[in-house]
Amino acid sequence: METQQIIHWLLEGDVAIQYQTRRDLLETDSPALQKRIAEEGWGLAFLRERQPNGHWGQGFYQTKWISSHYTLLDLKNLALPPRHPIPGQTIGLILQENVSADGGVNPAVTIGQSDVCVNGMFLNYACYFGVAEAALHSIVDFVISQQMADGGFNCRLNRSGAVHSSLHTTLSMLEGIREYARNGYTYRLAELEAIAAACREFILVHQLFRSDHTGEVIDRRFLMLSYPGRWRYDILRCLDYFQSAGIAYDPRMQPALDHLLGKRRKDGTWPVQARHAGQVHFEMEKTGGPSRWNTLRALRVLRHFAEES
Repeated sequence: METQQIIHWLLEGDVAIQYQTRRDLLETDSPALQKRIAEEGWGLAFLRERQPNGHWGQGFYQTKWISSHYTLLDLKNLALPPRHPIPGQTIGLILQENVSADGGVNPAVTIGQSDVCVNGMFLNYACYFGVAEAALHSIVDFVISQQMADGGFNCRLNRSGAVHSSLHTTLSMLEGIREYARNGYTYRLAELEAIAAACREFILVHQLFRSDHTGEVIDRRFLMLSYPGRWRYDILRCLDYFQSAGIAYDPRMQPALDHLLGKRRKDGTWPVQARHAGQVHFEMEKTGGPSRWNTLRALRVLRHFAEES
């Protein structure tokens, strides 16, 4: 398919795909179209799965992937209108029920230490949906305390110990800091922005997927395109973060960009190559076939870096 045919194909998809295609590829943001994300298609389907107690699934983090945590992340990634009341209500419940003594949100009953990866994802959707800044102070304090000497983060640091940051956790934290800054929060913002710069350097030192010591691929799954990504790292999710944060091209991104280009199908689309096992509300796309989500994300990545180069 030619580029215009691919755009047309994207515009035949769910209203969330339509909205983001127009916003990111055609530069025609439409509040009226965004509003429809809550009224039809995938957005409405997610909203209808909410329980009478205000949560999805069995609460904050149970069961994967139908818990409140991952459903809120899905709704944020759909671009549900930020001021929609339902996400804010559930986030309020999480803040009432799940803030640990260390200041982080923590769904665990028997583990006192909060998981920094969960807190990065929480910042991502909580900031997008406009949680009051004061409610985030202890979470910001907690995540700042968890940065490692190599610049990134690892969710095992305060639980079982870690000596090297994790790409999974570091990217989740970067996404959270991006939404924090983008939505006008100011508490310890300069520190968070310095942390984000160090996190990006940590990822770039690894060329997004390689060992900084041997040059070998850290995990072949990093090269597999999935959606939704959940907490798991892959190169498309990482490149999509870089473009969304407005980060300029760096030559160390090129190996990942080459892999992304190599995954383009003959028809000009990109596939879903991996699905993370777990219960879901419903499947947005089938594994193995052409993916509107991955095609949209790949095109906006390539568009951004073509403009930057």
